[in-house]
Amino acid sequence: LLTYTYEGLPIEPDHGGPVRSFVPQRYFWKSAKFLRGIEFSADDKPGFWERNGYHNDGDPFKEERYGSRRGFF
Repeated sequence: LLTYTYEGLPIEPDHGGPVRSFVPQRYFWKSAKFLRGIEFSADDKPGFWERNGYHNDGDPFKEERYGSRRGFF
């Protein structure tokens, strides 16, 4: 889902504008902020933080901080 406004106002570049992605059930630190492109895939690929040891979902209420492999930490 892509959005270009927040509370009726354009999204500023400092906050990911002019267009920002909205990913339901991904908290702001696990969601995408800036977009360079969109790729559709049937598989889930680990991103930068997941490749470096962080949990794929990162749900704070489930204490999901780190993945099964702890990377460099």
